[in-house]
Amino acid sequence: MRNWILSIITLFVFAAALPALAGEEHHAGGHSAGAHSEGMGHDMTGGMKSESGMTGMKAFKHQAVVDGIQADFQVMRLADMHMTDPEGRTHHIMVKLVDEGSDHPITDAIGKIKVIAPDKKEQTGVLKRYGDFLAANFTFDAPGKYGVICLFVENGQKHVVKFWYPYQE
Repeated sequence: MRNWILSIITLFVFAAALPALAGEEHHAGGHSAGAHSEGMGHDMTGGMKSESGMTGMKAFKHQAVVDGIQADFQVMRLADMHMTDPEGRTHHIMVKLVDEGSDHPITDAIGKIKVIAPDKKEQTGVLKRYGDFLAANFTFDAPGKYGVICLFVENGQKHVVKFWYPYQE
């Protein structure tokens, strides 16, 4: 079962990389030419280099650099991934951590994500390792802006990334 899940995640990551492999033009800021940039409302990035947007494959992507670590997030509906959650959760948040200096994946990090819904209800999920990615599932049950706060520990140091996920049904 674990290999099947890893295969699905790998497939989505590969599909997300196809435009870059095909030489699609990018504008300043790193978004693909057709990507939609979502306004953050107020700064949840804490001064980090940060960008967010929707992709053509129904995934929301957010990238941030904190303390020399690049964190690439994807928020996807489980239904779009043809997956279900045994507890009925609706969305999958995954993050790939890369050492910005060496461009190597960081595979020894641990962490958790807190999601704050528009109605202020909070959910917390422990990140599980799937190859080079960490991931957890959450429930998004009403449209609006969800605050996503990721705390991860790498090499004994704590790091925090915050961003808004604009959920629309």
